[in-house]
Amino acid sequence: MTDMEKVLAVAESSEIKTTSSTKDRKEGKENTPGTSNDTENQWEKEEKENNKLSLISWNVDGLDPEQQPERARGLCSYIISHSPDVVFLQELIQPYTRFMKMRLVANYTFIEGGKESYFIGMMLKKSRITLLDSEIVEYPTSRQMRNLLVAQVLFKGQKLCLMTSHFESCKPNAANRMKQLRLVMKRMTEAPDDVTVLFGGDTNLRDAEMVEVGLPGCICDVWEQLGEPENCRYTWDTYANTNLDHRYKSRFRFDRLYLRRAAGDGVPQLEPDSMALIGLEKLKCGLYTSDHWGIYCTFSAL
Repeated sequence: MTDMEKVLAVAESSEIKTTSSTKDRKEGKENTPGTSNDTENQWEKEEKENNKLSLISWNVDGLDPEQQPERARGLCSYIISHSPDVVFLQELIQPYTRFMKMRLVANYTFIEGGKESYFIGMMLKKSRITLLDSEIVEYPTSRQMRNLLVAQVLFKGQKLCLMTSHFESCKPNAANRMKQLRLVMKRMTEAPDDVTVLFGGDTNLRDAEMVEVGLPGCICDVWEQLGEPENCRYTWDTYANTNLDHRYKSRFRFDRLYLRRAAGDGVPQLEPDSMALIGLEKLKCGLYTSDHWGIYCTFSAL
């Protein structure tokens, strides 16, 4: 067991007690009898929420050794508080995944896109998402151990194809990055008509690169579909995020979500509903959970 894992294990026991206590208080409050109208409104609200798919996509910067235990705990806290149906993660390391499984394996199915060094992964809420199959697709020209993780799942009887990836990093690797984008777009467009395809990850794309490759007509950028909300534009923002001491400040929309709707007759549709950035609060150690902000997004199942 590494030093990080020892620290995480000690913190785990006390945090579980705190979480359980908080949950009990909340459940006690929610179970307080109310009027019949209150009950009917609550049922309607729950039914509406039940038809929504929620998702987090986040590059968690597991390679940064600074305050890893507290940042890993922060990551778990965000997942627990938001309780997303699907989680896409990039830059995972084994100590992170082991700690997350200790806390979350009862509620989530874990899929990893690798084992060595750093890798991508998915988490699927067991009560809402049924995993049918998964595969790892290699990028032939990657020099940074990058690949594509694909999962075939069911959500409320609807077929979904979920994809996550971490495209090649750094400005000089634009050509490789665009090749990886083209491969992802090809996989998305070639999916069966009765399947909704949802991709999320750290693309490292600059806007000019995206313009050069372009999006197929059947695929939409979820942020653009939601009206390009300014508060969700920059997922990489070294003006605001001070985890790394960058001499030159920059802002980019590196982390993106793409949706290809199912086209078959009578097939339910997923429509983007809301988007927000998470991880904006500093932890007690003085750092943020990651050098990237995470994306929290919901979709309505129509």
